[in-house]
Amino acid sequence: MAKRRSSDSMSSLASRVLSGSKKPTDRDVRRLAASVLSQDEHKGKRK
Repeated sequence: MAKRRSSDSMSSLASRVLSGSKKPTDRDVRRLAASVLSQDEHKGKRK
């Protein structure tokens, strides 16, 4: 199974938000959350 990877734009956005150089908008937060969730190979709760 191929591993999913973040796009360059998502990685850059996450970097700017985490470093404090950008205050995330609601849209940014939704995009980052969607990116993380789409990469979850084990859907649902883990034991």
